[in-house]
Order: sequence, then C-alpha cells, then structure tokens
Amino acid sequence: MSINESYPPAFRRVISGGDPLATAEVEPAVLVRDEDIKIPVIDLERLDKEILREACKEWGIFRLENHGVPLALTSRLQEISGSLLSLPFENKRELFAAVNSPLTYFWGTPALNPSGDALKRGAQASNVHMLEGFNVPLSKLPTFSTSCDDGDAHEPKLESFRVLIEEYGRHITRIAVSLFEAIAQTLSLQLSGNRRSEYLSESTGLIRVYRYPGSSDGAAGEALGMEVHTDSSVISILKEDETGGLEVMKGEDWFCVKPVANTLIVNLGDMMQAISDDEYKSVTHRVKKKNMETERHSVCYFVFPKRDYVIKSSNYKPFTYSEFEAQVQADVQSSGTKIGLPRFRPNSPLFLSSCREI
Repeated sequence: MSINESYPPAFRRVISGGDPLATAEVEPAVLVRDEDIKIPVIDLERLDKEILREACKEWGIFRLENHGVPLALTSRLQEISGSLLSLPFENKRELFAAVNSPLTYFWGTPALNPSGDALKRGAQASNVHMLEGFNVPLSKLPTFSTSCDDGDAHEPKLESFRVLIEEYGRHITRIAVSLFEAIAQTLSLQLSGNRRSEYLSESTGLIRVYRYPGSSDGAAGEALGMEVHTDSSVISILKEDETGGLEVMKGEDWFCVKPVANTLIVNLGDMMQAISDDEYKSVTHRVKKKNMETERHSVCYFVFPKRDYVIKSSNYKPFTYSEFEAQVQADVQSSGTKIGLPRFRPNSPLFLSSCREI
C-alpha cells in the first residue's frame, strides 16, 4: 500500500504536488520569527510555585519534566496509534464506525463537536488543514468494546490502543490534577469540598491523537496543520514527537517551541484565564510543519470544568462551559473561526451581538 492511501483524498493532491489546499488562516498581523524560544521549565517532582506563577502569568505555557509517565508507555502508544493512523483511509473510517465506539476519526480540521466529529465551517467549509486523528473521551473508555461482528483484522491493534490510551489517561489525569491544585494555590482559590471537581472535572478529560502528513518531495512546502487558536480547556497537556512545528505567540511575535525528549508541554486554556480573572493567560498557538519529509505525531489531553458549573469572573458575564462550547461551535460554523472569551465580555460588541442573535 502506498502511504498516500492512508491519507484523506484531499491531502493526496497536495502531497503529490497537485493544487495546494485552501488553508487560509485568521491571525493577527505580526512579525514571524523563525527561531526557537525557551519556554519556562517546571519540575513536577520539585514544584516551585513562584516559577509556576510566573509561567502562567507571563507565558501561559511551560515545559514539564520529571512527570512520571513511563517512556516505554509513550513510545508504545506512539507506535500503535501510528500504526492505526497508517491504515487506508476508508479502513480507518469503517473501523471506528463498525465498533460503535465513542472514539471518532476526524481529518481536515481541529474543530470538533462534542461527539468528536469535525465541524463544518460555514464560509470556510472548503478550507482543509493538514491533520487527522482520533478523539478519545476518557470517561467512556471502560465501556468501549473493540469486538466487531465481522471480526475485523485490525481489532487487536484497536484493543492495544484502548489499553495504552487508558493507562496514559490515568497518568496524564494525575498530572493535570496536581498542576491545577498548585496553580489554584498561586491564585488563592478555595478548593474545599467539591470545588476542585467543579473547576476541573476529570470526567470531561479527553485525548486527541494527531498525525500531520509528510511528503517525500516536499511538494506541500510549509503546511498549516493547526490554525491560530487558544484552547477552550482549563489545562492542555501535549506529548509530541521530535519533528516539531508548535509555535507560540509571545508579545507580538511568533516563536518556534523546539521538542525536548521525555518532557510534556502544558498550556493554559480559556477556562483558566476566566477562572483567574485574566491574571493568567490562555496562550495563542498554532502548528506549522516545515519539515515535510517527516510526519508529525502528537497526543494532547484536554480537561474542562463541569459542564453546568457557572464560572464567575469580574471580566466576563457568568457562563457555564456548555454555554461557552455552544458559542464557539456557533462561531466556527457561521464565520469559520473561534472567537472565544471576547464573546463573553459584558461591554464587548461581540457579546451584545451574540445576545441579539440568541
């Protein structure tokens, strides 16, 4: 099988040197610096809260070392997920549909609905981003059966993937809880009783496994894998391979974040920014793959507040995460891009217009 057969048909034209895809992105007019930047480093075994506070306030992103996730686990997870993503395109779609699972396969956009299916992007519906992947809601994994009526030959791989992602999920959830509790202390948030699970609900945790295509002849040039965005989460935790491509905005410039072996990248999302009354920032970032001869693989964990918990902030109108998510989806479907927190500023024209729309 040609590796091209594993990619969605729309990707193959680009990889083989055909017409480029429409990959228009919405981003501020900024100077792009093609250089690496050293983001703050947090040691989870000897967590320094002052360094953590500075990283959250000035950066919204940091590198995590001594995190306790076994290297053998992440290596095996990358191997199995890569094997599944390398299946022929139609096989991937049929496999995940056949097992009637909560796991979904998506491609061409990072914007998904709550079920994990790709959102149609209104005016930008024809635009395709060079990525594909699996969406895995961790709370539903225990009830997920990989047995198919027709005995699919790929079931053993899928079962291995389920076991590995469940183990990885336990580790990464532990890390997210530990980090959130430490961040909450730097903000003097009260986490007594059920408050911590309201701010950070483990039941909302999900993992997305991404693959960004490679090209033997470099036909696609510099490919837009993930558009300019902030995450909607409280915390996001990224494990990437050595290919690179993650870029963050610092001030008015873009910088590359170089991969470092056996570390994780942690970034704060919109919910943390709202919870902190804008003291901490939801970092603006994107993925642009410059080395087109190598595929890029990454695994990202996202966790959110309880869906019905009301987030109160002096800078935003009270809202629940479910309301925020619904507004983001409406914006993506109507305008093709996420607007996010500015929608919820009481004096913002965006907020007033969304009220009129409702």
